[in-house]
Amino acid sequence: MYYIGYDLGSSSVKVAIVDASTGQQIISLNEPSSEMEILAPELNWAEQDPNMWWDYICIATKRAIKEAHIDASKIQGIGISYQMHGLVVVDKAGEPLRNSIIWCDSRAVEIGNKAFDDLGHDKCTSQLLNSPGNFTASKLKWVRDHEPEVYSKIHKYMLPGDFIALKLTGEMNTTKNGLSEGILWDYKKDEVANWLLEYYGVDTALTPDIVENFTAQCHVNEKGAEETGLPVGIPITYRAGDQPNNALSLNVFNDGEVAATGGTSGVIYAVTNQKKSKEASRINHFAHVNYTSENANLGKLLCINGAGIQYRWLKDNLASNSYEAMNAKANEVPVGSEGVCVIPFGNGAERMLDNKTIGTHFFNLNLNKHDEGHLCRAALEGIAFSFVYGMDILKNDHAEIKVIRAGNDNLFRSEIFSNTVATLIGHDIEIYNTTGAIGAARAVGLTNGDFKTFGDHITNNDHVMTYKPLGNKEPYIEAYKNWKKQLELLLQ
Repeated sequence: MYYIGYDLGSSSVKVAIVDASTGQQIISLNEPSSEMEILAPELNWAEQDPNMWWDYICIATKRAIKEAHIDASKIQGIGISYQMHGLVVVDKAGEPLRNSIIWCDSRAVEIGNKAFDDLGHDKCTSQLLNSPGNFTASKLKWVRDHEPEVYSKIHKYMLPGDFIALKLTGEMNTTKNGLSEGILWDYKKDEVANWLLEYYGVDTALTPDIVENFTAQCHVNEKGAEETGLPVGIPITYRAGDQPNNALSLNVFNDGEVAATGGTSGVIYAVTNQKKSKEASRINHFAHVNYTSENANLGKLLCINGAGIQYRWLKDNLASNSYEAMNAKANEVPVGSEGVCVIPFGNGAERMLDNKTIGTHFFNLNLNKHDEGHLCRAALEGIAFSFVYGMDILKNDHAEIKVIRAGNDNLFRSEIFSNTVATLIGHDIEIYNTTGAIGAARAVGLTNGDFKTFGDHITNNDHVMTYKPLGNKEPYIEAYKNWKKQLELLLQ
């Protein structure tokens, strides 16, 4: 027997099929081979056609079943991960009324900022745990104000994953964690934040019915089965945004467990059971995949825009021109890069720095002493220091850090990067070879509530290695102090 999982990104749709009893991957693939189109009708806008997502879901599902050489009738359930914060609006027939306004669209920034001021920072921080910001609720307000004809036809709004569930089953519903990603959940009252919708002038009846995770949320209908090749009647039992799902994929469920990613940008996602925050603008707070009224686990998400993009820029502009060569040269340089310091925030405004745009900076270069290896090591250290800086913000905002689990992606393949972070925070970093689609597929089986067996499957199938804090931490502490001093001078 098998489970199937989807990971709907903005660049492609990933699908994975796993063995239902062991969690072992049977197949994993993505569609299309090139990136999906993102439309930008105006500057800083980003939209995609939801029916394009569905077309690639269908293609990828049929291809996965065929290439895995499995009997589709033995697929028992579906899990869905998806790009967070997007807005899809549909009519009564379930057809999209406009393109989805996706996660990286910035048109609603001022709407959210005004709501934060008008409604009061204390109220938003204590009840939403966030500023309304540029999230789904604010995007819906934008549609109401700027496209009244579209707004008048809306039957329900939903997150991208909710739309895929609708196409598979014909049912319109959402989850608490999905609503929280749109800043639509009141944590104090443990219900939809209707007061925010009312402030925005949005009809509260547009919110879909709420279903719980790890339950049979809805079932594949004949149309969904015909278009995908899946069996009629199998349930969707799980859905979550990509970052909470990444945490699930890494067996991060409990207070003190942290999921980290180190791609073009970096993300630190710390699970906590504390429903309070003083950082509603620098940190995002979402109901975690296992959030319930009785077990109020939250994900505290901190994003670092200038992470792997810094090292990639060096690769593209240095003579080495490969990560392997760069890492080899960096390994020849001692901790602290003999004074060279890189501030890696060259990818736009940094939320954790109060949305300041400070750019990338190279400090203390001695043209008679330093070479390419110093630049490479200083860049890796600078990115690692930015992760440590972000974790300090999280710890000062009621997050405990006991262990970090990360995917086996570019930055965490670097011993310099991972050893620096592990040594400075004083905790292990466990590395796993997994994907969001595999995690979503495995999550289908969590209807039994057996999180321990789920975690054991991840350890048995995916664990690659563990970085432990190094014994001699003084050089790392000294280098981090120097880096932080340069950053604070820039911020002043």
